[in-house]
Amino acid sequence: MPLRWKIAALAAATACLVALAVGVLVHVWTAMDIRSRAEMDATNTVYSAMEVYRRTGTPAGGAELDPAELPTALRHPAGADRRVAYDGRVEGNLGPSVWGAQRVGGPGSPVLAVRINMSPQLHDLRRLDASMAVASLVSLAAALPLAVYGAALVARRLRRVAETAARISGGDLDARNGPALGRARGRDEVTDIAATVDLMADSLGRRLRIERQFTADVAHELRTPVGGLLAATDLLPPGETEDLLRARVRDLRGLVEDLLEISRLDAGAEAPVRARVPLAAVVAEAVARTGLDTEVTVTGSPAAEHVDHAEHAVAAEHVETDPRRLERIVGNLVTNAHRHGRTPVRVTVEGMTVVVRDHGPGFPADLLLDGPRRFRTGAAERGAGHGLGLTIALGQARVLGAELRLDNAADGGAIATLRLPPPPTDTRPPHDGAEADTRRPRP
Repeated sequence: MPLRWKIAALAAATACLVALAVGVLVHVWTAMDIRSRAEMDATNTVYSAMEVYRRTGTPAGGAELDPAELPTALRHPAGADRRVAYDGRVEGNLGPSVWGAQRVGGPGSPVLAVRINMSPQLHDLRRLDASMAVASLVSLAAALPLAVYGAALVARRLRRVAETAARISGGDLDARNGPALGRARGRDEVTDIAATVDLMADSLGRRLRIERQFTADVAHELRTPVGGLLAATDLLPPGETEDLLRARVRDLRGLVEDLLEISRLDAGAEAPVRARVPLAAVVAEAVARTGLDTEVTVTGSPAAEHVDHAEHAVAAEHVETDPRRLERIVGNLVTNAHRHGRTPVRVTVEGMTVVVRDHGPGFPADLLLDGPRRFRTGAAERGAGHGLGLTIALGQARVLGAELRLDNAADGGAIATLRLPPPPTDTRPPHDGAEADTRRPRP
């Protein structure tokens, strides 16, 4: 149930409880007042009738001697004491009444009694109850739309805050509620929440900018000395030491290049260079460049065929994308599958979808929940990689407008599914050379 309806329902329930409480109190107080006045009238009437009876010997003012309807409690009053009693019986036009009685003489003498009928006053009480009920319903009908409107204002402001928080969570670190939210209404809890979200976004943005700047600075500063190290290894005499050092420097250079690529992705400085290319051929080329034993299968077309990792795939399915970035994504996924999974590793191309599957332990639960984290490989040993492959693959997929989904297979193994965006509706003829050669230098 939306918040505004909850607030409106709460306001309506509160109004009903208040109306009910007021109605009950008014009814009880009025009924007590009616009975108190009736008892007073009965006492005064008995007193006046007794004075007349003593002078004339005849009951007056509606008084009677030993009436048959007199309640049992008043048939034996003490001496000259006047007593009153409530009689709830209804007889014809006589409703609940109050009796007043007094013995006219000594013990055994008749009882002079008078009956005060409360039917008119009780009828007025019932009319008062009905009037209060109608007034409560009218007030509730008038107040409910106002409550819904006021609750909608609060819910709308809270929804704006939630939308801003969702945009920030989705990566839009420039999203803010702004001071306009709630300015005209004064400072309240919603305004405080909006200001807190803005402060959180400012703090988060500053920290991320510092982290990205640090990553970019470190990568740029390391690029030159690493290049010098790689050149210096060429001066070493051939041997085991030279091979080991060259491999380590090559790994270091790969890390620096990955850091530079991540810094460009974080800064939003990457833009795809699209071309119309055969999807299966690009995927097969990317797999072949990894140098790892991987099966590539093309399905979803009449000419579907199994493709060896060292050969180009031939298929009728063409896509408009950035082939260099697509190769980067597929290469990283295949390398990650071999590094952290187990063979066989299979790549399946079906329509606009590329699926990379291994038969290892699968992705860790925290990775599926929160996504890949940098410099977290999931391996017991740190030598298995620096944990940037999946991060880069996700970043490049966002640049292409594609969806990269990570899952675990029911029978074991990790599955990475890349879904490329559909082609634009306003298809234009490709430029000359758009059927780009997929054999290009490694990124």
